[in-house]
Amino acid sequence: MLPEEEFVAVRVQDPRIQNEGSWNSYVDYKIFLHTNSKAFTAKTSCVRRRYSEFAWLRKKLQKNTGLVPVPDLPGKSFFSFSNEDFLEGRRKGLQVFLDKVVNMTVCLSDSQLHLFLQTQLPVGHIQDCVQGHTPYSVTDAILTYASSNRGLAQAQEEDSIKEPSTLNTDTVSSSSGLLFWRVGLFFLLNSRGRSSSQKETSICFLT
Repeated sequence: MLPEEEFVAVRVQDPRIQNEGSWNSYVDYKIFLHTNSKAFTAKTSCVRRRYSEFAWLRKKLQKNTGLVPVPDLPGKSFFSFSNEDFLEGRRKGLQVFLDKVVNMTVCLSDSQLHLFLQTQLPVGHIQDCVQGHTPYSVTDAILTYASSNRGLAQAQEEDSIKEPSTLNTDTVSSSSGLLFWRVGLFFLLNSRGRSSSQKETSICFLT
């Protein structure tokens, strides 16, 4: 039997306006990843990220890749979030960016990319985790999120097989997966008998 060929399929979709009507409104995008690559801890994942987080990721990747250029992001624009053509154009640009990044070996070796794609950690916590400043490891964060979000990711995968162009997007944006992930991470840390100071750190993160 021939060995199974490795693949990484990533999709950027479902732009949504968060805090609509507020001064701090923004648009985020769903990122669904399905892979059999050994480079990834979880084989399916589903998160939401906003443009500023993509910009942060690119900056960090470029810092670590040195002379190897990281693909560009779609440019900024003064169009309103209600402009569907603008949102679709940005979505396509983010899709192209991730398609290229996940096929760059030098980027796949960066834990920040994996935490960006496979957890809902804020970018500040991603950096802290990679630098060893959190009581949980990169693997802890990814596996705990994957466990709490497995049902949503599986439903997304099944929908993509049935109807690739009309994916079910309603359940993935719910906060329940993130809540269970945080609770799971909290119990994971406590079960390991961390020091009291580390437990306080984890509690602060969960609030």
